[in-house]
Amino acid sequence: MDHDLPEAGAAPRSNAPEFTVSEISGAIKRTLEGTFGRVRIRGEITELKAYPSGHIYLALKDEGAKIRAIIWRFAVPRLSLRPENGMEVIATGKVSSYGERSDYQLIIDRIEFAGEGALLARIEALRKKLGAEGLFDEAAKKPLPLLPRVVGVVSSEKGAVIQDIRTTVARRFPRHLILWPVPVQGQGAAERIAEAIRGFSRLRPGGAVPRPDVLIVARGGGSLEDLMAFNEEVVIRAVADCPIPVISAVGHETDTTLIDFAADRRAPTPTAAAELAVPSRADLLAAIAQTAARLVQCGQGSLDRARLRLSRIEARMPDLPGLVGAARQRLDDRAERLALAPSALIARKRGALDAVGHRLPHPRETLARHRHRLGLLQHRAAAGLQRLATQAHARLARVPGAGAALARLLERRHTALHRLPDPAPRIAARLRENRLRLDGLSARLEGASYQGVLARGFALLRDADGEPLTSATAITPGLRLTATLRDGSRDLVAEGEASPRTARRRAEPPPAGPEQGSLL
Repeated sequence: MDHDLPEAGAAPRSNAPEFTVSEISGAIKRTLEGTFGRVRIRGEITELKAYPSGHIYLALKDEGAKIRAIIWRFAVPRLSLRPENGMEVIATGKVSSYGERSDYQLIIDRIEFAGEGALLARIEALRKKLGAEGLFDEAAKKPLPLLPRVVGVVSSEKGAVIQDIRTTVARRFPRHLILWPVPVQGQGAAERIAEAIRGFSRLRPGGAVPRPDVLIVARGGGSLEDLMAFNEEVVIRAVADCPIPVISAVGHETDTTLIDFAADRRAPTPTAAAELAVPSRADLLAAIAQTAARLVQCGQGSLDRARLRLSRIEARMPDLPGLVGAARQRLDDRAERLALAPSALIARKRGALDAVGHRLPHPRETLARHRHRLGLLQHRAAAGLQRLATQAHARLARVPGAGAALARLLERRHTALHRLPDPAPRIAARLRENRLRLDGLSARLEGASYQGVLARGFALLRDADGEPLTSATAITPGLRLTATLRDGSRDLVAEGEASPRTARRRAEPPPAGPEQGSLL
């Protein structure tokens, strides 16, 4: 029996097919792509590197393995998040190989966070980091203006958010709105939002585009992945550094993002943010009306209290109008009495003068009496001088030689007298001056004497008691009168029937004593 045996020294033969390196690499690639197609792989990003060409190279790993991955340049803008080392993600793409290195890799066209737990862990880590830097401190919060002139909005230009804000502002208090349109989710949304906030901050007050007084960063509701743009560090730092007060209104009331911690005020919805930014005109008017009413009430209360205090003080004060009226009446009375006082004083002085005038001697009698007394004194002085001269001559005659001595003395005295100025002119001048003064006093005395008044035709009337009569009403019919004239007095009786009082006065004798009266 013949058997096919290999010859000695020949190589063993095999039925395995032979492939070139390129063939096997292509076969593996086709096998991988055909077997797996599109897959979703969960893992942690590592070895991330972005090239200038725009491609991003990375690796996904877990506890037991690692797979290389690549994101082509055209797929980068369509990613919903920016990949970073350490992020746990779910990458969607197809498995392929790179023959030059005999590597297999994942071509990624979509990437997302690996569940809410990973997202929340990342957000919590970033919150603690930024909180430690003081970006969330309450002391750094800025107060919102009461009535802003311009309201800035950072949101999408499409959708219901901007419409809700515009409608709410127009309803409450119309203000000027400025919208900076930005994408609110997807790749690059966080950078665009941060740039819009910084752009509003760079505007100058009074410029061509007015700078907002308050800023609203708003977005509608969505999943946690949709709201991740507002959890990015670049947005949080832009809000914290913004000099304009910022109101965050991202998501629904139950949604919380990191921008809510950095903003000056948080609103649960965009409508609530507009209500926080702009006050209600009706509420302001009602508050102003209430304040005005309270002011009026307070003013009225103050006036009432002041009136009450004034009335109490007025009750304790004297009657000022009465005092003023009494003082005015006294003033009028004093003025009237003052007007009548000079004439009354003159009348009283004249009455007193008339009362003593009839007892005064006439000036001519006084002058005659003084002249008589002066003549007597002159006569007595001449007689005394004569007597003294006679006695002196007799004594001298008895003394021997006294005649010659006396003659010499007389001669010396006579000589001395001749030397002296003549005193006669001075004596005569003094006598004239005294005579003129005496004449003046006599004229004044005669002018003040009531006899002079009587000499001019006046008469002094006195009643039975000797009282002067100065009024015609004091003379009643039948009254006994005494009239003193220039050359004497006469008793008179007034015409008409005498009253009982006048009759009694007739029966009574006139009182004795000096006569007094007044001039009429």
